[in-house]
Amino acid sequence: MSVLESVNIPLELIKRKIDGIKDFLKISLSIANAHTVDFYTRNVWEEYIAVPPENVLSIISASRVQEMAPESQKKQTCKTTAGTEETSFGFCDDSKRLIDVTTLLDAAKRHALPGLGICVPLPKLLQTLREHDAVPWTGEDVRLEPEEFMNSKKSHEVQVMSEVVASLARYCRVQQVIDVGSGKGYLCSFLSLQYGLRVYGIDSSSTNTHGAQERNRKLKKYSRAYQRHSKARSGAAGGETEQSQAGEEEKKRRDAEMRKDAEMRKDAEPPVVLSTTAPADPPVAMVPADSPVAVAPVDSPMQSPGEAGPGPDPFLGFLSPELVELPPPRVPPSELSREERERRKRENLERKAQGMRDSALYSPLTSYVTAETELREIITELEDAVVVGLHTCGDLAPSTLRMFTTKPELQAACSVGCCYHLLSEEFDRTGPECPNGVWGFPMSQHLRDQAWFCGRNARMSACLALERVTVGQGLPTESLFYRAVLHVILRDHYGAIKSERRVGNVYSKSTSFVDYVRKALRKLGLDGSKISDGLLQEYHDRYRPRMQEMEAFNTLKVTLAPCIEGLLLLDRLCYLKEQDDTSFSALVQLFDPLTSPRCYGIIGVKKPRT
Repeated sequence: MSVLESVNIPLELIKRKIDGIKDFLKISLSIANAHTVDFYTRNVWEEYIAVPPENVLSIISASRVQEMAPESQKKQTCKTTAGTEETSFGFCDDSKRLIDVTTLLDAAKRHALPGLGICVPLPKLLQTLREHDAVPWTGEDVRLEPEEFMNSKKSHEVQVMSEVVASLARYCRVQQVIDVGSGKGYLCSFLSLQYGLRVYGIDSSSTNTHGAQERNRKLKKYSRAYQRHSKARSGAAGGETEQSQAGEEEKKRRDAEMRKDAEMRKDAEPPVVLSTTAPADPPVAMVPADSPVAVAPVDSPMQSPGEAGPGPDPFLGFLSPELVELPPPRVPPSELSREERERRKRENLERKAQGMRDSALYSPLTSYVTAETELREIITELEDAVVVGLHTCGDLAPSTLRMFTTKPELQAACSVGCCYHLLSEEFDRTGPECPNGVWGFPMSQHLRDQAWFCGRNARMSACLALERVTVGQGLPTESLFYRAVLHVILRDHYGAIKSERRVGNVYSKSTSFVDYVRKALRKLGLDGSKISDGLLQEYHDRYRPRMQEMEAFNTLKVTLAPCIEGLLLLDRLCYLKEQDDTSFSALVQLFDPLTSPRCYGIIGVKKPRT
């Protein structure tokens, strides 16, 4: 039996959890599918909610305070059922309107992924994968710090995801990784540089591919410089380990070379002092203010005084001053001894060969891929591999999992999706057609047999971040309010209920509601002279007291978001568990939801080949 069986959740349990979420959403999905644009034209609040908006906000606020309180201080929340009506999850069975907010909140919490109790903890997954490995897991000698060259959100995602992918690769005894929808190549570069994996990053955008290639070239230079300095620092930290002793020996060797070169240059010109202007690609280090010599970037030519170098590269930044290693004085080749020239030539050839080997670790490729794509037509050197996708949009996440199940060379998968509103739904007749007939949702036969669909607005609601809203990063209520009132104006004065054009980011460029409407009308190609500024302001003043309705309604939407996301993700997990050749599959929270709201990954491992 595979060691992963100890953390494997059975298919029947997944189906029961899916059915539970589905029963809850049958009642509550109407709120998630209500479009904010129609909020006032359709009188959405009166249609779905039978509780005053201030009561809804008060109950939700009290629930959040209680949720953050220590366990010992938590109290049983009292029910708020109105009258004696029969309810289902807080909705009146007769009117189908919400009358018990507390019951709805409790049900939403139980049917969100954290409340279902079926996610495999990340530490447990990693530990189980490593227990299978005959070689003790020690990580790499030198850890790259991605914060040096990417933002904190991407750094968090890349570090966690790369560790999972590297563990899957070791478990499956493979060296190749295929990153579908690789984008700018951050994950690819880190997997190749940190873990020595052979990575193919496939993206449909040639701009992304070329950018990733150039970025990886810079990162390799950064990596070599960082590793040299990190090893030197670890060697200087103490003499108790072999690594520190090697660092001391290396330092002694460099000092001896510096003294030798200095003696050979007694009559030579003084060393050139470089300008402290930001170094060329890639910038590696800034010299401390009290240093007499500035440091040239690693692998870049020496720059003469007065030569203007390119501006700083904002992507990499600079290493901290303590990483600076002053180079020995430069000696013309003619002044070197024959032995020294031979030694340097040999080292240059070794560096060149190493560079060629390094460059082969990551290959950015441009191609549009689907589940039917033949990978061998894109990757001629394809071997057994792990397929990954970090925040693959819409249907690309399901396609990655279908690719995993249908391609025999793919031994494991790690998929984190996003942009649920871009998913195609097979049974949503109001949605667009799927040109290739392979739908993004549902994937599992269990939900397909029930012809289940969510709807685009509900899937868009699934993209909301409950954790961020809970800690005070609220929704853009005013911009949504402006858009809903604009829709009333379009209905009353332009006979337009729907428009093919979108208003977009007009709100961010507007100074007031009147200015917003004027800009929106121009963008929609409508005649703004038909309505005065005074009348526009009257619309604003008339609906402003009802703005709290919208705030409360959207807060309820956020509360339902994790349940809809949970259904979408459990459908993908159920699909993997329905496959005969999949030995292990799990849903794992990989990231901190405050840092990265789309934080869940689908993990799959195939049965060993016989």
